[in-house]
Amino acid sequence: MCVAALLLAPAIHASSPQSNAQSPAPKSADKHSAQEKTPSPDDELQQAIDNAGNDRAALVRNLEAFLKKYPVAPQRVRIYRALVEATLQLRDNTRAADYAERIVALTPDDMSMTVLAIQLLERNADEAGLRRATSYSTRVLDYIDRGSDEKSPKISQEEWVASKNRDRMTVLALRGRLFLKLHETAKAQKDFENSYAFDPSSGAAEKLGEIAEMNKDLPRAIQQYARAFALPEASKNAADRREIRQKLGNVWRLAHGSDTGLGEYILRTYDEVTPPPAKTTISKNANAKEPFDFTLRRIPDGSAFPLSIEKGKVLVVNFWATWCGPCRALEPAFDRVAIDFQQNHDVLFLAADCDEDETLVPPYVKDVKPQTTVVFADGLDRLFAVNSFPTVVIIDRAGKIAYRTEGYGDEEPFQQSLTAAVRRALASSAASLK
Repeated sequence: MCVAALLLAPAIHASSPQSNAQSPAPKSADKHSAQEKTPSPDDELQQAIDNAGNDRAALVRNLEAFLKKYPVAPQRVRIYRALVEATLQLRDNTRAADYAERIVALTPDDMSMTVLAIQLLERNADEAGLRRATSYSTRVLDYIDRGSDEKSPKISQEEWVASKNRDRMTVLALRGRLFLKLHETAKAQKDFENSYAFDPSSGAAEKLGEIAEMNKDLPRAIQQYARAFALPEASKNAADRREIRQKLGNVWRLAHGSDTGLGEYILRTYDEVTPPPAKTTISKNANAKEPFDFTLRRIPDGSAFPLSIEKGKVLVVNFWATWCGPCRALEPAFDRVAIDFQQNHDVLFLAADCDEDETLVPPYVKDVKPQTTVVFADGLDRLFAVNSFPTVVIIDRAGKIAYRTEGYGDEEPFQQSLTAAVRRALASSAASLK
């Protein structure tokens, strides 16, 4: 990732003062000339980035020097983000944690950065940092609990509840580990128990087994280690699974004197913790084989947008996602091409969102304000095997791909290329109708 992109929109340079009707006095001209040569903070920041080149250590030094000179610079949150990224690449976890915490202080609702700060503080492992990390964990849990009750129409109520429970499970397990490192075992046990209750995980069960073993509660240690071994999560890492098996065997032998009966106990535990097969979720437009078979949903109202009524037109589709920076950069250029063809009723431009969490989309659209019709992809991305963003596809009247481009580079070449491709598709379609 380009670090400069995290920091600034294009630098704002001071414009030259307008010339007066009368010639200014030489002294005044010298004064204006001196003012023009004085770099603005934006210029200095851009210079700091340019001077660093690809040297991450130099970038850190330059940005820290800039912050020392401009400690309350309006760009400081973006500068802190760049410093987090650069120091992580330099494996300087202490400094990365410091800048992550600064971001959290200025943007307390930034949960992704808050979680990163927690993880970094956990790695650093000093007591003061661990205590701050537990406080941040509590903040994240509160955020999850007071979060919006609006459910994405893309998922079922059951899936939505399960997703929130997984979030709670993850953060509770994270806080539990922090409490263990602080030697607050009772608090850690409570967090791991709550984590397991929200969404049973091998990690929480293993920690509960360790706590029970420390407390010399062998029956409970056996139960928890067996759960940790039986849960599917444990199979992701063979070494971890073997370690859990060794812990389970050890406490079983301490309790029973031999391994007799352990295999049968593991099988019973497996049956206990393994849920029945989930019902297969039917994907939207699962039976659609051609583009014009699809019925999409408009954003933000969710109203049906059947492509069958657009059959016979050339479709120009921009597949995008809210988290995709190049998608945001491409959007204005895509809009300009669409505007050029707005009087041509034989072509339709669509912006098709591919986010998994659809609740993120309406606020994004309200902010970006695309000029084209905005819809959820609803499987159209699956039909065209879209696996990177942005991807722009032109579909001719017969439903075949006439043009495809992935990613986004320079604005002007993109607009020229897309405009020419639309014209070719229209001309080809017109010729086929003769």
